[in-house]
This record gives sequence, C-alpha cells and structure tokens, in this order.
Amino acid sequence: MSEDFILDLLSANLVLVLAAIFLVIIILKGIRIVPQSEKFVIERFGRLHAVLGPGINFIVPFLDVARHKISILERQLPTASQDAITKDNVLVQVETSVFYRITEPEKTVYRIRDADAAIATTVAGIVRAEIGKMDLDEVQSNRSQLITTIKTAVEDAVDDWGIEVTRAEILDVNLDLATREAMLQQLNAERARRAQVTEAEGAKRAVELNADAELYAAEQTAKARRVSADAEAYATSVVAAAIKENGLAAAQYQVALKQVEALSALGTSEGNQTVVLPAAALDAFGDAFKLLKGGK
Repeated sequence: MSEDFILDLLSANLVLVLAAIFLVIIILKGIRIVPQSEKFVIERFGRLHAVLGPGINFIVPFLDVARHKISILERQLPTASQDAITKDNVLVQVETSVFYRITEPEKTVYRIRDADAAIATTVAGIVRAEIGKMDLDEVQSNRSQLITTIKTAVEDAVDDWGIEVTRAEILDVNLDLATREAMLQQLNAERARRAQVTEAEGAKRAVELNADAELYAAEQTAKARRVSADAEAYATSVVAAAIKENGLAAAQYQVALKQVEALSALGTSEGNQTVVLPAAALDAFGDAFKLLKGGK
C-alpha cells in the first residue's frame, strides 16, 4: 500500500467517526428526560416555545434550550409575622404560613421574578385587610372562617402567576401585654357574673320548687277533706234514709251504738285503771245495750 492510500483511508474513517460523534451529540441534545417532580420551560431563539412535562421529550438541538427547570412540588413559605389592627382598634401580631405549588411554569417564569416574596407580601396585605374588618373576639372565635377567606383572596391574587395556593394557616394571634391583662380582667369578671347568675337561678328554682310543693300539699289536703266530706255526707244520707224509713228507733239505735263504742274505747284506753261514771250515764248505757239487743 502506498502512503497516499493509507492517508486517504484514515481521512475517510475520521470523517465517519466525526459524523457518528456529531450524530450522537445531536441525539443527546434532542432528547430531554424530565423528572416527575419538574417541568422544563423551552425557549427557541429567546422566546417561549414549549413546556415539557415528565418523561422523554424531543426538541430541536441547538435551536431549543431548556432555559428553566421548575419544580412542581408543593412548597411552604417561611412562617411570617405581621402586625394588624382589628376593627375595635386592638393591635395583634399574626403568624401565618402558606403552602403553594406551581401549576403553569410559563406564567411563573415570565410574569414574576421572586414568587416567594410576592406571595408573602400579598398574604401580609390580605391578612391586615381581613383582620381590619373583624373585632378581636371574632378573630379569636372565627379563625377557620378567617383562614378560608385569606386562602380564597390569595388564590385570586396569584392566579395570574400560574400558582395554586393549596393551604393557608394562621398559626398564632399574639396580643400585647396590656391587652392580655385587660382581657384577663374581663374574663374573670365574666366568670364572676356567670357564677352569680347561676346562684340566683338556683335560688329562684328552689323557691319555685318549694312553692310547688306547698301547692301540691294544699291540693292533696283539699282532696282529702273533700273525700272525707263526701263520705260523711254519704253516711248522713244513709242514716237520714234509715230514720225516714224506720222512724225514731233507727236514730236511737245509732245513738246507742255510739255510746257503746265510746264506753269500749274509754275502758281500753291506756292509763285509765278506774273509770267513774255518773248514774245517769250508766242508765243511758243500759238503755243502749237494750236497744242493741233488740229490747225496749
């Protein structure tokens, strides 16, 4: 082989090798593998061309450039503290935390330079505005409603930036020392008032129950008297009917029966060992026994 032939062969092989290398470079430049947690913003000649999602993507080598690699994971802003004045002119210090994620990287890249700072400033303004519409008691008791309102307002404000606010939290609402002492005094006064009201209500209830008991006792006594009166009236009517039917003998019989019952009770009573009766009483009792036996 001549020397020229060897040189020509080496030159041809070198061209092939260079062509193969160039082809490999083009292929590598034209393939973009995007991780699951990211999106790539592609520019062509300095202008937005496409947004690549997770997986294998193809671009035009040397013309398309992955200028921005944006994470789409949820992010948390650092806990921020801002002062706000309530509707009743109380100064409070509110600690907030916001979670968000980027949904449209092309908007975030080309419309806002520092998304974290912009969101933090927006949240601070919205928190001050919303707390300014509420009294201190409402801020403390309606915290969930306040969080929902703040989240909705922040979502509307950052929508043009391609950002979704996933959660907003109010971590704490701090008061100055003077306000805390005033609230403590108010709380103690309220507790004392409630205790007095409870005691008064208990006394009132006791009086009502006592009155009800007395009324019930009176009603029962009246019922008992009415029953006794009805029984006595019935007995009287029976006696009257007997007298009407049998004449004076029935009345004498009833009187004799009462006399015997009285004598029997007197004799059996405790502490009465000796009973002294007038002669007339003995004669009356004798007559009573005769009547009971049927004699005259």
